[in-house]
Amino acid sequence: MNLGPHSFKMESWISCAPFEKLLNMEIIKAENGKAVLKMPFLVDYAQGAALMHGGALVSLADTAVAMAIKSILKPNSHFGTLKLETEFLYPVKKGIVTAFAEVCKGKEERTFIGQAKVMNEHEKIVMTFSSLFKLAKSAEIRSVMFNDSSN
Repeated sequence: MNLGPHSFKMESWISCAPFEKLLNMEIIKAENGKAVLKMPFLVDYAQGAALMHGGALVSLADTAVAMAIKSILKPNSHFGTLKLETEFLYPVKKGIVTAFAEVCKGKEERTFIGQAKVMNEHEKIVMTFSSLFKLAKSAEIRSVMFNDSSN
């Protein structure tokens, strides 16, 4: 077992990292502060009651918001999740789940508020997600329009 430190190169600025590949996430779209990602429910993602593990669903939503943020940042900018909140609405028993994410400018400098909904293959919302991300001081935001509800 190699416990790190590890070194790897991403395929591109908007691409899946090793953990996201482990969960078989697929980026469908990431542009203009929005992103759509998909992930299958494999038996490896099941919890003890044979439902999709909540951590896998949260990972999908968090990654979708991160890709939405990447779509408005200069490549190689650094940012991270400060906090997140999740509400599980309906269990996932099978199929493919899809996360729809959107990001808007936060109230403080260099912060973003991310929101995502995760839907099952029948287009039923199974989870809602909100998060706060912070950019490193050196990050540059490209000129985009935000759906900023804080104004």
